[in-house]
Amino acid sequence: MKLASLKRGGRDGALVVVSRDLTRAIEVRDFAPTLQRALDDWFATAPMLEAVYRRLNDGVLDDTFAFDPAACAAPLPRAYQWADGSAYVNHVELVRKARGAEMPATFWTDPLMYQGGSDSLIGPRDAVLAMSEDWGIDFEGEVAVVTDDVPMGVTPDQAADHIRLLMLVNDVSLRNLIPAELAKGFGFFQSKPATAFSPVAVTPDELGDAWDGRKLHRPLTVHLNDTLFGAPDAGVDMTFDFAQLVAHVAKTRYLVAGSIVGSGTVSNVDRSKGSACLAEKRMLEQIADGRPTTPFMRFGDRVRIEMFDAEGRSIFGAIDQRVERLAPPAA
Repeated sequence: MKLASLKRGGRDGALVVVSRDLTRAIEVRDFAPTLQRALDDWFATAPMLEAVYRRLNDGVLDDTFAFDPAACAAPLPRAYQWADGSAYVNHVELVRKARGAEMPATFWTDPLMYQGGSDSLIGPRDAVLAMSEDWGIDFEGEVAVVTDDVPMGVTPDQAADHIRLLMLVNDVSLRNLIPAELAKGFGFFQSKPATAFSPVAVTPDELGDAWDGRKLHRPLTVHLNDTLFGAPDAGVDMTFDFAQLVAHVAKTRYLVAGSIVGSGTVSNVDRSKGSACLAEKRMLEQIADGRPTTPFMRFGDRVRIEMFDAEGRSIFGAIDQRVERLAPPAA
Protein backbone atom coordinates (compact mmCIF):
# COMPACT_ATOMS: atom_id res chain seq x y z
CA MET A 1 0.00 0.00 0.00
CA LYS A 2 0.95 3.65 -0.35
CA LEU A 3 0.75 6.14 2.51
CA ALA A 4 1.25 9.89 2.72
CA SER A 5 0.97 12.68 5.30
CA LEU A 6 -0.85 15.88 4.43
CA LYS A 7 0.23 19.25 5.84
CA ARG A 8 -2.65 19.58 8.22
CA GLY A 9 -3.85 18.25 11.54
CA GLY A 10 -0.73 19.11 13.53
CA ARG A 11 3.04 18.71 13.43
CA ASP A 12 2.84 15.05 12.42
CA GLY A 13 0.44 15.68 9.55
CA ALA A 14 -2.71 13.78 8.63
CA LEU A 15 -2.25 10.23 7.35
CA VAL A 16 -3.91 9.33 4.05
CA VAL A 17 -4.00 6.13 2.05
CA VAL A 18 -3.08 6.82 -1.59
CA SER A 19 -4.15 4.81 -4.63
CA ARG A 20 -1.59 2.74 -6.49
CA ASP A 21 -1.65 5.17 -9.44
CA LEU A 22 -1.14 8.16 -7.08
CA THR A 23 -4.35 9.88 -8.21
CA ARG A 24 -6.77 9.45 -5.27
CA ALA A 25 -6.49 9.48 -1.48
CA ILE A 26 -8.61 9.05 1.63
CA GLU A 27 -8.08 9.94 5.28
CA VAL A 28 -8.16 7.25 7.95
CA ARG A 29 -8.30 9.43 11.04
CA ASP A 30 -10.71 7.11 12.85
CA PHE A 31 -8.00 4.51 13.48
CA ALA A 32 -4.72 6.00 12.22
CA PRO A 33 -4.60 9.81 12.35
CA THR A 34 -0.84 9.89 11.71
CA LEU A 35 1.71 7.56 10.17
CA GLN A 36 3.59 7.44 13.45
CA ARG A 37 0.43 6.24 15.20
CA ALA A 38 0.05 3.52 12.58
CA LEU A 39 3.65 2.39 13.01
CA ASP A 40 3.35 2.34 16.81
CA ASP A 41 0.76 -0.45 16.51
CA TRP A 42 1.60 -1.74 13.03
CA PHE A 43 0.36 -5.32 13.34
CA ALA A 44 -3.08 -4.12 14.40
CA THR A 45 -3.27 -1.11 12.08
CA ALA A 46 -1.71 -2.45 8.88
CA PRO A 47 -4.55 -4.89 8.05
CA MET A 48 -7.09 -2.06 8.37
CA LEU A 49 -4.99 0.21 6.16
CA GLU A 50 -4.62 -2.60 3.62
CA ALA A 51 -8.40 -3.09 3.51
CA VAL A 52 -8.87 0.64 2.80
CA TYR A 53 -6.15 0.48 0.14
CA ARG A 54 -7.83 -2.39 -1.69
CA ARG A 55 -11.19 -0.63 -1.71
CA LEU A 56 -9.59 2.64 -2.79
CA ASN A 57 -7.97 0.94 -5.79
CA ASP A 58 -11.28 -0.78 -6.60
CA GLY A 59 -12.99 2.61 -6.70
CA VAL A 60 -15.74 1.71 -4.23
CA LEU A 61 -15.03 4.27 -1.48
CA ASP A 62 -16.78 7.56 -0.88
CA ASP A 63 -15.00 10.61 0.57
CA THR A 64 -11.91 10.21 -1.61
CA PHE A 65 -10.18 13.24 -3.09
CA ALA A 66 -7.55 14.03 -5.70
CA PHE A 67 -4.04 13.35 -4.39
CA ASP A 68 -1.79 16.41 -4.57
CA PRO A 69 1.93 15.90 -3.81
CA ALA A 70 2.28 19.64 -3.18
CA ALA A 71 -0.03 19.24 -0.17
CA CYS A 72 2.24 16.57 1.33
CA ALA A 73 4.65 16.82 4.20
CA ALA A 74 7.30 14.13 4.49
CA PRO A 75 5.54 10.80 5.20
CA LEU A 76 7.05 11.16 8.70
CA PRO A 77 7.32 14.95 9.22
CA ARG A 78 9.35 14.31 12.36
CA ALA A 79 10.88 10.96 13.23
CA TYR A 80 12.44 9.43 16.31
CA GLN A 81 15.50 8.45 14.28
CA TRP A 82 17.05 9.45 10.94
CA ALA A 83 20.27 7.51 10.40
CA ASP A 84 21.87 7.80 6.99
CA GLY A 85 24.46 5.37 5.71
CA SER A 86 26.88 5.35 2.80
CA ALA A 87 26.04 1.95 1.39
CA TYR A 88 27.45 2.58 -2.09
CA VAL A 89 31.13 2.38 -1.31
CA ASN A 90 31.92 3.21 -4.94
CA HIS A 91 30.76 6.73 -4.11
CA VAL A 92 33.00 6.90 -1.03
CA GLU A 93 35.96 5.58 -3.02
CA LEU A 94 35.52 8.39 -5.57
CA VAL A 95 35.48 10.99 -2.79
CA ARG A 96 38.79 9.69 -1.46
CA LYS A 97 40.37 9.28 -4.89
CA ALA A 98 39.46 12.81 -5.97
CA ARG A 99 41.46 14.26 -3.10
CA GLY A 100 44.33 11.79 -3.45
CA ALA A 101 43.58 9.87 -0.26
CA GLU A 102 43.69 6.12 0.27
CA MET A 103 40.46 4.48 1.38
CA PRO A 104 40.69 2.35 4.52
CA ALA A 105 39.97 -1.32 3.85
CA THR A 106 37.39 -1.30 6.69
CA PHE A 107 35.10 0.89 4.57
CA TRP A 108 34.24 -2.26 2.60
CA THR A 109 33.29 -4.23 5.73
CA ASP A 110 31.89 -1.69 8.21
CA PRO A 111 29.21 0.81 7.06
CA LEU A 112 29.66 4.54 7.39
CA MET A 113 26.70 6.11 9.19
CA TYR A 114 25.72 9.52 10.50
CA GLN A 115 22.74 10.63 12.59
CA GLY A 116 20.76 13.33 10.79
CA GLY A 117 18.32 15.89 12.12
CA SER A 118 14.94 14.17 12.34
CA ASP A 119 12.95 16.92 14.06
CA SER A 120 11.98 18.73 10.84
CA LEU A 121 11.84 16.51 7.77
CA ILE A 122 10.35 18.27 4.76
CA GLY A 123 7.93 17.45 1.98
CA PRO A 124 8.54 16.61 -1.67
CA ARG A 125 7.70 20.10 -2.98
CA ASP A 126 9.23 22.15 -0.17
CA ALA A 127 12.06 24.47 -1.15
CA VAL A 128 15.73 23.81 -0.47
CA LEU A 129 16.52 26.88 1.63
CA ALA A 130 19.95 28.43 1.98
CA MET A 131 21.34 31.86 2.81
CA SER A 132 24.26 31.68 0.38
CA GLU A 133 25.21 29.88 -2.83
CA ASP A 134 28.75 29.81 -1.43
CA TRP A 135 27.67 26.99 0.87
CA GLY A 136 27.94 24.55 -2.08
CA ILE A 137 24.32 23.40 -2.35
CA ASP A 138 23.98 19.80 -3.54
CA PHE A 139 21.23 17.21 -3.84
CA GLU A 140 21.68 13.52 -2.96
CA GLY A 141 19.25 10.96 -4.36
CA GLU A 142 18.75 8.06 -1.98
CA VAL A 143 16.38 5.30 -0.86
CA ALA A 144 15.34 4.87 2.78
CA VAL A 145 13.47 2.32 4.85
CA VAL A 146 11.22 2.81 7.86
CA THR A 147 11.27 0.22 10.63
CA ASP A 148 8.98 -0.93 13.39
CA ASP A 149 10.48 -1.58 16.84
CA VAL A 150 13.90 -3.20 16.36
CA PRO A 151 15.61 -5.04 19.24
CA MET A 152 19.19 -4.18 20.08
CA GLY A 153 21.72 -6.65 18.67
CA VAL A 154 19.65 -8.06 15.80
CA THR A 155 21.38 -9.91 12.99
CA PRO A 156 20.90 -8.65 9.42
CA ASP A 157 18.49 -11.53 8.73
CA GLN A 158 16.43 -10.51 11.75
CA ALA A 159 16.65 -6.81 10.86
CA ALA A 160 15.16 -7.47 7.41
CA ASP A 161 11.91 -8.57 9.07
CA HIS A 162 11.53 -5.15 10.71
CA ILE A 163 11.42 -3.11 7.48
CA ARG A 164 7.88 -1.81 7.03
CA LEU A 165 8.07 1.00 4.45
CA LEU A 166 10.35 2.44 1.77
CA MET A 167 10.72 6.05 0.59
CA LEU A 168 12.90 8.19 -1.66
CA VAL A 169 15.18 10.85 -0.18
CA ASN A 170 16.88 14.10 -1.12
CA ASP A 171 19.57 14.32 1.54
CA VAL A 172 20.68 17.89 0.82
CA SER A 173 24.35 18.60 1.50
CA LEU A 174 26.18 21.92 1.80
CA ARG A 175 29.47 20.73 0.37
CA ASN A 176 31.58 23.78 1.14
CA LEU A 177 30.68 23.56 4.84
CA ILE A 178 31.61 19.87 5.13
CA PRO A 179 35.44 20.02 5.25
CA ALA A 180 35.62 22.34 8.26
CA GLU A 181 32.98 20.34 10.12
CA LEU A 182 34.64 16.98 9.52
CA ALA A 183 38.00 18.46 10.53
CA LYS A 184 36.56 18.96 14.02
CA GLY A 185 36.14 15.18 14.32
CA PHE A 186 32.48 15.32 15.36
CA GLY A 187 30.79 14.73 11.99
CA PHE A 188 28.09 16.50 9.99
CA PHE A 189 25.76 19.10 11.45
CA GLN A 190 25.41 22.52 9.77
CA SER A 191 26.38 20.95 6.44
CA LYS A 192 23.29 18.73 6.52
CA PRO A 193 20.13 20.89 6.40
CA ALA A 194 16.52 19.64 6.25
CA THR A 195 16.06 16.35 4.39
CA ALA A 196 13.19 15.89 1.91
CA PHE A 197 11.22 12.71 1.26
CA SER A 198 8.98 11.37 -1.49
CA PRO A 199 5.23 12.09 -1.40
CA VAL A 200 4.41 8.52 -0.42
CA ALA A 201 5.95 5.71 1.57
CA VAL A 202 5.20 2.24 0.22
CA THR A 203 5.06 -1.20 1.76
CA PRO A 204 7.57 -3.72 0.36
CA ASP A 205 4.86 -5.85 -1.28
CA GLU A 206 4.07 -2.95 -3.64
CA LEU A 207 7.50 -3.32 -5.23
CA GLY A 208 7.07 -6.88 -6.48
CA ASP A 209 10.25 -8.47 -7.82
CA ALA A 210 12.09 -5.15 -7.55
CA TRP A 211 12.37 -5.70 -3.77
CA ASP A 212 14.35 -8.77 -2.73
CA GLY A 213 13.85 -8.20 1.00
CA ARG A 214 17.10 -6.26 1.37
CA LYS A 215 17.65 -4.14 -1.77
CA LEU A 216 15.45 -2.17 -4.17
CA HIS A 217 16.36 -3.02 -7.77
CA ARG A 218 15.16 -0.05 -9.82
CA PRO A 219 16.88 3.00 -11.35
CA LEU A 220 16.67 6.23 -9.37
CA THR A 221 16.00 8.97 -11.93
CA VAL A 222 17.43 12.40 -11.17
CA HIS A 223 16.77 15.53 -13.24
CA LEU A 224 18.49 18.88 -12.75
CA ASN A 225 16.56 21.79 -14.29
CA ASP A 226 14.56 19.31 -16.43
CA THR A 227 17.72 17.70 -17.86
CA LEU A 228 18.45 14.07 -17.00
CA PHE A 229 21.40 14.03 -14.61
CA GLY A 230 21.54 10.32 -13.83
CA ALA A 231 19.62 7.09 -13.37
CA PRO A 232 21.81 4.75 -11.31
CA ASP A 233 20.18 1.49 -10.25
CA ALA A 234 19.60 1.35 -6.49
CA GLY A 235 20.09 -2.43 -6.44
CA VAL A 236 23.47 -2.40 -8.17
CA ASP A 237 26.80 -1.80 -6.38
CA MET A 238 25.08 -1.50 -2.97
CA THR A 239 27.86 -2.83 -0.75
CA PHE A 240 25.71 -2.85 2.41
CA ASP A 241 22.04 -3.76 2.00
CA PHE A 242 19.23 -2.35 4.14
CA ALA A 243 19.19 -5.35 6.47
CA GLN A 244 22.87 -4.77 7.21
CA LEU A 245 22.34 -1.03 7.68
CA VAL A 246 19.47 -1.53 10.13
CA ALA A 247 21.48 -4.13 12.06
CA HIS A 248 24.42 -1.71 12.17
CA VAL A 249 22.26 1.04 13.70
CA ALA A 250 20.76 -1.42 16.20
CA LYS A 251 24.09 -2.87 17.36
CA THR A 252 24.16 -0.78 20.54
CA ARG A 253 20.60 0.56 20.85
CA TYR A 254 16.94 -0.28 20.37
CA LEU A 255 15.18 1.39 17.46
CA VAL A 256 11.62 2.53 17.99
CA ALA A 257 8.87 2.30 15.40
CA GLY A 258 9.20 5.08 12.87
CA SER A 259 13.00 4.99 12.67
CA ILE A 260 14.33 5.90 9.22
CA VAL A 261 17.53 4.39 7.79
CA GLY A 262 18.94 5.77 4.53
CA SER A 263 21.11 4.19 1.87
CA GLY A 264 23.35 7.16 1.13
CA THR A 265 23.81 8.48 -2.39
CA VAL A 266 22.91 5.85 -4.98
CA SER A 267 25.99 5.27 -7.13
CA ASN A 268 26.94 2.81 -9.88
CA VAL A 269 30.38 1.85 -11.12
CA ASP A 270 28.95 2.07 -14.67
CA ARG A 271 29.50 5.77 -15.42
CA SER A 272 26.96 5.70 -18.26
CA LYS A 273 24.24 5.62 -15.61
CA GLY A 274 25.14 9.14 -14.45
CA SER A 275 25.12 10.27 -10.84
CA ALA A 276 22.64 11.07 -8.08
CA CYS A 277 24.56 14.06 -6.71
CA LEU A 278 26.64 16.92 -8.08
CA ALA A 279 29.63 16.09 -5.90
CA GLU A 280 30.10 12.73 -7.60
CA LYS A 281 30.14 14.29 -11.06
CA ARG A 282 32.62 16.89 -9.81
CA MET A 283 34.82 14.13 -8.40
CA LEU A 284 34.86 12.34 -11.75
CA GLU A 285 35.83 15.61 -13.44
CA GLN A 286 38.58 16.15 -10.87
CA ILE A 287 39.97 12.66 -11.47
CA ALA A 288 39.78 12.94 -15.27
CA ASP A 289 40.78 16.57 -15.86
CA GLY A 290 42.38 17.78 -12.65
CA ARG A 291 39.54 20.15 -11.79
CA PRO A 292 35.74 20.07 -11.50
CA THR A 293 33.68 22.16 -13.89
CA THR A 294 30.11 21.31 -12.84
CA PRO A 295 28.82 24.00 -10.45
CA PHE A 296 26.82 23.38 -7.33
CA MET A 297 23.17 24.45 -7.29
CA ARG A 298 22.22 28.10 -7.53
CA PHE A 299 19.10 29.92 -6.43
CA GLY A 300 16.30 29.04 -8.81
CA ASP A 301 17.69 25.62 -9.76
CA ARG A 302 15.37 22.61 -9.50
CA VAL A 303 16.01 18.96 -8.78
CA ARG A 304 13.56 16.12 -9.41
CA ILE A 305 14.08 12.64 -7.95
CA GLU A 306 11.76 9.78 -8.91
CA MET A 307 11.60 6.01 -9.39
CA PHE A 308 9.49 4.14 -11.93
CA ASP A 309 8.34 0.53 -12.08
CA ALA A 310 8.97 -1.75 -15.06
CA GLU A 311 5.86 -0.36 -16.79
CA GLY A 312 7.02 3.25 -16.41
CA ARG A 313 4.67 4.19 -13.55
CA SER A 314 5.90 6.37 -10.73
CA ILE A 315 6.20 4.32 -7.55
CA PHE A 316 6.72 6.94 -4.83
CA GLY A 317 5.80 10.13 -6.66
CA ALA A 318 8.48 12.72 -7.28
CA ILE A 319 10.61 14.87 -5.03
CA ASP A 320 10.63 18.15 -6.97
CA GLN A 321 12.41 20.99 -5.19
CA ARG A 322 13.60 24.49 -6.05
CA VAL A 323 16.56 26.18 -4.34
CA GLU A 324 15.50 29.44 -2.69
CA ARG A 325 17.34 32.13 -0.79
CA LEU A 326 16.35 32.44 2.87
CA ALA A 327 16.60 35.93 4.27
CA PRO A 328 18.02 36.22 7.81
CA PRO A 329 15.33 36.51 10.49
CA ALA A 330 14.22 40.01 11.33
CA ALA A 331 15.68 41.54 14.48
